[in-house]
Amino acid sequence: MALEITDANFEEIVMNSELPVVVDFWAAWCGPCRMVGPVIDELSKDYEGKAVVGKLDVDANQQYAAQFGVRNIPTVLIFNNGELVGRQVGVAPKNVYAEAIDKLL
Repeated sequence: MALEITDANFEEIVMNSELPVVVDFWAAWCGPCRMVGPVIDELSKDYEGKAVVGKLDVDANQQYAAQFGVRNIPTVLIFNNGELVGRQVGVAPKNVYAEAIDKLL
């Protein structure tokens, strides 16, 4: 399962990570988010020890969604060394996310 990322732990998990980080910005009421969720969970298993993969519920945690300009969900942001290096808005196939991570490994 993907890590639960919140406003409270975002800095520690995402910005201070030595590994690439994938953050799925989602909400429970969002149909397309429910399509992306299982893909994010698979990526968390596939990249265990190589990348950090997590989900941030935008309804409960709005600070970083606003900070990074997340206007539509699902939005998946890719971070490397605390910098935003990739953004995928909407549903995409697993290989799109995997290729983004692979570029950073």
